[in-house]
Amino acid sequence: MNDRSWFERPASQRAKTAQLPPGIVADGARRKILEASLRLFATEGFHAASIRDIVRLAELQASAVYAHFPSKEHILAELARVGHEAHFNALQAALLETGNDPVAQLRAFVQANAVLHASYPFVAIVVNAEMRALSDDLAGPALALRKQSTALLVQILERGIKMKRFDVPALEVAAAAMGAMAIRIPYWYSPQGGLGVQELADAQATLALRMVGAAT
Repeated sequence: MNDRSWFERPASQRAKTAQLPPGIVADGARRKILEASLRLFATEGFHAASIRDIVRLAELQASAVYAHFPSKEHILAELARVGHEAHFNALQAALLETGNDPVAQLRAFVQANAVLHASYPFVAIVVNAEMRALSDDLAGPALALRKQSTALLVQILERGIKMKRFDVPALEVAAAAMGAMAIRIPYWYSPQGGLGVQELADAQATLALRMVGAAT
């Protein structure tokens, strides 16, 4: 039994499987280990989950786990890295499909961010809440990708301000608020609640545009 309150338990715990985004990790034992760990780390917490738990859930031998990862920390580090990689790729792809208008870019960025958090809630929880258990060295690759994603948002806001499309009293505050909207999605959102993923993404994009005085 973990020590999380009911409010802190993700709505996504009702999901039957913890899935990684496609194209990030090849099928096979390595993916099984990562997805089993993903579920355990997201629902029980990194410190509460053991290698024995991972072995049981992945239906593999302990030797198979250690053949791919020398420790539980290395599994978490890889989950953090692939989660951030999928996140950055999704944001970048959304922006590549958008023109140079900062309003359209901000909408696309926030929508992609929300969709990823809603579609892969276990990944979002582990990336945002559990990777603090990692040493600086192990967290480094994931944090580098996080900085790149943040830089994309900051560049959009800076361009919007320069073009007088945005009215932002404090850029860092606006960027942090936009990121925080998505971080909480896995803890309350369920597609069975009647709100579709795209509707959620559209609503968050509208709120973000209102923050910068650009909503229509």
